[in-house]
Parts: sequence; C-alpha cells; structure tokens
Amino acid sequence: MLSKFLCTLVIATFWGPVAFAQSTAGDSLIVEMNQAFKRGDRKKLAALLPQARGHALEPYAAYWELKARLDDASARDLQDFFARYPGTYQEDRLRADWLLQLGQRRDWPAFDAEYPNYRMGDDKEIRCYALLVEHLKNPAADARLSDEVRKNWHAQREPDDGCRAAAERLVGTKNLNGLDVWQKARLALESNRPRAARDAVAIVSPESLGMVAELINSPARFLTDKNLALRNTRKELITLALVKMASADLSGAESAAAMMDAKWGNQLTSEERNWVWGLIGKQTATRLGTVPAAEALGHYNKVSQDTDLTDDMLGWKVRAALRAGSQPRWRDVLSATKAMSEVAKAEPVWVYWRARALVATTQAGNPEAVALYQSIASVRGFYEQLALEELGQKIVAPPKPAAVSPEEKENARLNAGLNRAAYAIAIGLRPEGVREWNYSTNLAKPGGMSDRELLAAAQFACDKQIWDRCINTSERTKAVIDLEQRFPMPFKEAVVKRAQSINLDPAYVYGLIRQESRFIMDARSGVGASGLMQVMPTTARETARRIGMAGFTTGQLTDRDTNIAIGTGYLKLVLDDVGGSMPMAAAAYNAGPGRPRTWRGQSGSPTVEAAIWAESVPFLETRDYVKKVLSNTTNYAAILTGQPQSLKARLGTVGPRDASQPETDKTLP
Repeated sequence: MLSKFLCTLVIATFWGPVAFAQSTAGDSLIVEMNQAFKRGDRKKLAALLPQARGHALEPYAAYWELKARLDDASARDLQDFFARYPGTYQEDRLRADWLLQLGQRRDWPAFDAEYPNYRMGDDKEIRCYALLVEHLKNPAADARLSDEVRKNWHAQREPDDGCRAAAERLVGTKNLNGLDVWQKARLALESNRPRAARDAVAIVSPESLGMVAELINSPARFLTDKNLALRNTRKELITLALVKMASADLSGAESAAAMMDAKWGNQLTSEERNWVWGLIGKQTATRLGTVPAAEALGHYNKVSQDTDLTDDMLGWKVRAALRAGSQPRWRDVLSATKAMSEVAKAEPVWVYWRARALVATTQAGNPEAVALYQSIASVRGFYEQLALEELGQKIVAPPKPAAVSPEEKENARLNAGLNRAAYAIAIGLRPEGVREWNYSTNLAKPGGMSDRELLAAAQFACDKQIWDRCINTSERTKAVIDLEQRFPMPFKEAVVKRAQSINLDPAYVYGLIRQESRFIMDARSGVGASGLMQVMPTTARETARRIGMAGFTTGQLTDRDTNIAIGTGYLKLVLDDVGGSMPMAAAAYNAGPGRPRTWRGQSGSPTVEAAIWAESVPFLETRDYVKKVLSNTTNYAAILTGQPQSLKARLGTVGPRDASQPETDKTLP
C-alpha cells in the first residue's frame, strides 16, 4: 500500500497540470520555508510548518524546521521525526546532523546507539567519530582502524572535530605516530588551510603554535631569522615553513629550492627532504607551458624515495615526464606510477600511462601492458577509450541492454525518493532535489541500486526531461551501458542545424553542452555563465557582435536558440583561433583563450600528443573538462553516425604556434 506522502507525490507528479495548479500555493509555501531555512529564521519555519502538513514535500519542511533548532531539540523531537518519516532521505540527513552533534558533545553512548541506523555512510567526520567510539570500546583495535582514521583525516580539506579527535586519541595511545600528524599539517598548508594545520600541530607540539603562526605569516622571514637554529626549533617546523613557501607560487617554489640547496636540505630527515623536493617538483610541473619539464624533473631527481611522496606529487611527476621532450621519459613514468598508492594505481589515468610506459620500455604486446589496457578498456571515459584504441579497437556503441520492462518502470515511478526529488526540482529546489535523488539511487541501501534499477531510474528522469539525473544515474551502471541513455540529445534539430550551418561537428557541440550544463536550460554558474552552453555575459555580447546578431541583450541568454547560437558561435571562434584543435578549443571555452596559448608551450617547445597536453593542463577543472568534452564528443559521434570512431584522431597533437600561421586573436574574450 502506498504511503500518504507517496500518494500525494504520484498525483502531483503524474496527473498533470491540474494537480500542479491545485498545489501551487503549497509549493510557494515550501519555497518560502526553504528561503527561511537558509536565513536561519526559526520563528518563520515554526509558523509555516503546520501549513505544510500533507504536502508532497512535507519531509523537507519538517527537516528544515527541526534542523534549524537542532541545538535545542530533545531526543523525543528526533525520535518523533524519525518515526514520522521513516526511510526518507530527510530522516537519514537529520540523523547525520544529530550524529555530528552527539560527537561534538562527546555523548558516546547515544552516538553508539544511533550510528547503526545511519544509512548514508558517506560522511568522513561521522565515520571518524564511529572509529573513535570503536576504539574506546576496544582499545586493542587492529591497525585497520588507525589506517582508516589517518586516511579520512588526511583527506579532509577543512578542519573537522571528528577526525581530529580520533587522531588525537590514537596518537595518545601510540596507534598513530607523530609523522602522521606532521604530514596532516603539511597537507593543510599546501592547500592553504592554516587552521587545520594549527589543529594538527596542537596535538603533538602545542608549545610550537606561536612559531606556526610566524611561519604561516611569513615563511621566508621565519626561515632566514638569524636566531633560528635546529637546536631550539623542531625541524618539523622548518619543513612546514618550506611547504608553505613552496605552495604559494612558482617564485615561492624557486625560493624554497634555493633554501633547500643552501642550508636546510642536509638538516632534514630523508622523508622530510623528499616531501619538500616532491612539492617543489609538483609546483614547477604545474607551469609546464612556461617552465621546461626538465626543470621540474630536476627537482624530482633529488627525491631519494618516491614512496615518500603523495599521489598528487607523483601524478605531476608523471605529467612532467610526459612533457619532457619530443619523447616522454617513460622510465620516470614507470617509477612514479609504481610508487603510487593502490587506490591511485587503479585510476584509469595512471593505468593507461603505466601501460604506455611498459610498451615503450619493453616491446609492443607486453603482456602486463595488454592486461592493464584490458582492465579499463571501454567507452566509459577518456582513458578507457584510449585503452580500447591501444588494443586495436575503435569506439562504437556497445550492444543496448534489454529495454526497461513495464514492471521496472513502475517500480521507479513509485519510488518515493525519486518522486520527491523530481518534485523539488520541478518547483525550483534543484540542489535539494539532486541530493535526494542521489541518496535514493546511491545510498538508500548498501551498494545503491542495481544496474537494472539504475537504468529504470535514469529512464524515469529522461522521460521527465531531468537530463542531469538521467545522465548521472545511467553513468552508475557497472555491467551494462546504455550509451544513448548516457548521451541523450535534447533539442537535436536546433543543435544539429546550428552546428552544421557554421561548419561545427554536432557531436562536438553536444559533447561540450553535456559537460557544461547537462542540458539544464536554466543552469547558472557561480561566476555568472548561463544557459545550455554556459555563456558569460561579456563573452555573449562580443560574440553577438562578431556573428552579426543585432539587438542582442544578455537577458536573451535564457532563450534556448539564442544560447545555442551564441555558444556555438563562440566555440567556432576559439576553434578557428587554435587552428582547429578540439582539445585546445575546449580548454579555451572553459578557461579563456589566453591560457591554452600559454599551455601549448613557447617557441622551441616540443609538439606532443594532445592526450599528453590535456593531462598536463594545470587547472584541475579545465584538465577534467577537456578530457570529458573530447570523450563525450567521440561517443556522440558514434551514436550520430553509427560508424566506429577514434578519440586519438580527434585529439591530434599540440605544440607551439607555427610562425607561418596567422597570429592569434588577442581580442577574443
């Protein structure tokens, strides 16, 4: 039997405009409560909650009201909420909030009693609290517990109470050591999180906090202080100062290198020395367009043991080795990938480059390399597609799985979480709806939905034209791939017609839109880009002028056809500016046209495979963007043409601008 809330949802979502019209007032109330929640207006929430009773999104309203007063809520308030909304996302979200509060209060009995009911299991801080409770109950817990605390704590960018408390306890019991703590402080300073660094140092050396403040404020002054000597200063602080200096920018990395050579290198432990040189190498490698790769590798060569480096440092060593000249330094690629953690080694990017290095340093058909390619080869992503081509295969659409059955469709249609999520998105609460959708597909039960359930849920979203959930849900299937579901083509007539009219590959346009907006018409970025193709207002005005769109105003960017015209017009401009290079044009679209010109290298720099160039893009967002746009494009081309495709052919090579070619257009926005 359907619950009251699900009945309401099914009516509202599937009975059409009449039902929605009847609930307009209620929807406005829910939106008003969401705004009150964001303002922290407890009185407004309490006053409006009774009016939300019976609405399809009542669990949202009740969650906001109770969350806003959680500090003062009683255990009875919590239990009443859990009983009223069992199995919902909001129930588990509030439980997570409550567990965090119990942890902060150090109410371990209550935490221990509630934690087994927590279904999401995706919050590292809550997990650290749970590990701490496990340790308190069994102080002789095995190394697994300490290792998990270390990994969670090191992974947390922002300071948090749970992992810090667990780490502090385990240091006190000798389950974690001082090096674990100092490494956390280094990671925090590298990512410019001084508070997290101070929190870590306070565990092992609270008397050093004054010096930590000094080195954070001015590492150069700290390191050149004439009174500084290792006999009265912990060498770990010297390492922190060098990390802070090297993390700032390229000149900071160069200054840190000079100080290491002149004074500090011989006074640190080998682990500390390796870490600092690895960080200097990384910082130098992120400037591969302007700084020779050999310079970065020169810093890496001063590392005596690669396993002392983080996966991030090792990744940049690989990138520097790939850009080292007309031929990559494959042995450096091998050594760096070998030193990575098991988790990093399994990532397709490093599986692929390790396989390439094995072939280059041994022979084609190397059994280990073939096995590595085979382990990732598929149409799922950039390196998976490249692996297919290394095995002599082209990119084609895999066999379509069996169609979603009527029963599977019905199960998705009646899923309460999916319905609430779709409803929230429909009334403008997209972030809230996306979170509930992801919970329903990924976290509501251990392991998430099965492949068949995911295909049905994705189809539910596709049918409702909630394209981002359609794509993201379909991408989660493991054993089967429905390529057309993963790569939908809304507005096909408009996109294809416009692309062909200006000599753009429609697959390229679709590949870019899929990455930019997931086909959300009203998408808007944090920096002001809007619409399907996420165009910035200043870019739109200049593009409209260049393509002869008279009377254009930025308010028109929300119009589908106008957005497509402006977006494709700008893409064509940047594509022509970089000589038709799809990877460089994608980078220009994401990061502005000036940066790819720098990243391609100066006169005399080697020409490299575009896959190498894309992997060495210094901005994580743009690096990911370029690879996904080109991978998307290849899959869309396979669908649109029905013919085998080559990602490698689309990538080509990238190098300095040929002096015989026209100058780049420095006025492009």
